[in-house]
Amino acid sequence: MRRHGWPRTLLATTVVLGLAIGSAVITLCSVVYFGEDLAPFVIEKLPLPLEDAWLLALKVHVVTVAFAFPACLVLLSTTLLRRGPRLHRWLGRVTAGVVLLALVPSGMYLSLFAKGGFLSTLGFMLSGAIVAVAMVQGVRTARARRHAEHRRWALHVLAQMSVAVTSRAMLLAFSVAGVNEQLAYLVSLWVPVIGSYAAAELLSNRIRGAVPKWRKHEPPDTRRDPGPRSVHVRRVESGGRAFRLAERVR
Repeated sequence: MRRHGWPRTLLATTVVLGLAIGSAVITLCSVVYFGEDLAPFVIEKLPLPLEDAWLLALKVHVVTVAFAFPACLVLLSTTLLRRGPRLHRWLGRVTAGVVLLALVPSGMYLSLFAKGGFLSTLGFMLSGAIVAVAMVQGVRTARARRHAEHRRWALHVLAQMSVAVTSRAMLLAFSVAGVNEQLAYLVSLWVPVIGSYAAAELLSNRIRGAVPKWRKHEPPDTRRDPGPRSVHVRRVESGGRAFRLAERVR
């Protein structure tokens, strides 16, 4: 079984490495938003009703994505979880706070001014909603120590963050192919959003219930039968007569 698992491991490593590189490239390209001069992306958005608020939201979104995206990749590492569970928990808590309090709200606000109109706004809001719900559920299942469910929601968070990489890759391909700009933008948004959700569900179904043996802190299920019990026999004397008393113990 293990000899045939290397293609899957290679594929997973390639995907994670590709997302890490994509995240780094996006972060480097976003540095221009913090300069004194307005970036071309900002100029094409003008005029805006609340320009200062939009610029603040953009900067908050860029900074939080630059942290949260790589953090989610690190949190999926089983090596970190096995060797540094405390670090895993604290990194998860910080990442959840950053995502829920800064990344999602700023992204929702920016989506109101998205290129492509209502359909683009709807697509970005759907992705943001998936991230928010998945992150809340991820925290809840982690606290309840339902590890397979926790991993499922963590995959959904990462999957939606990966839209930033896959969407830009599709836009580049459509640009080279000469596809209509408006159509290319909508397809490059909706296909990654829906596709990433489906991929996360498919992958989580494969790993559901496959909790590693070294994780022995699953909560007991009190609804089930507690299992077989052993019988302890002890000798009891009463009135000069000896009796054997059998007791069931766990």
